[in-house]
Formats: sequence, structure tokens, C-alpha cells
Amino acid sequence: MIFIVEAPQFNVLEHNLVPEHRLLTKEEAQKVLAKLRVTKDQLPKIRRSDSCVRLIEDIRGQPIDEGSVIEIKRNSETAEVAVAYRLVIRG
Repeated sequence: MIFIVEAPQFNVLEHNLVPEHRLLTKEEAQKVLAKLRVTKDQLPKIRRSDSCVRLIEDIRGQPIDEGSVIEIKRNSETAEVAVAYRLVIRG
């Protein structure tokens, strides 16, 4: 049997092992890129098919464009909070 699930069955962002994901505005993304002195292409990637990205799209009620930047905050024992940025790509 094959089961095809179109929409997430629960909010993965509420799970305690999933770090906080947030879509940055274009202005916020430009400030981050300038601060880090990198281009969008130099950021690690995250696919639009990622369950967290799909859930953010569902919450917003509109698709996330390729080239958008997602901020990911993880709890860290040494740094308290570790922040990472990902470029949304097709897939």
C-alpha cells in the first residue's frame, strides 16, 4: 500500500526537537546578508518541500518564493542560541 499525504498531519514546528523557523522579509534578509558579507547563493539551502517550509506556507496562506531566506534558531549549550540562515530553493 502507498499512502500519499499532501498536508502535514500536525504542526512540526511545535515539536520540542524542531528548531524555530521564521521567514525573513526582503529587508531583513538584505540586512543579514550585508552583516554576514555573503550572497544568497552562499547560504545553505532548504527545499520548498521541507515540512517546516510547507507548514510556514500553510500558516501564511501563500507560497514562499524561491530565493527567500529562512532564519533557524536552535538552543545551544555553549552559545545559548545558535542562529542559521537558509535559502529556499525549488523542490
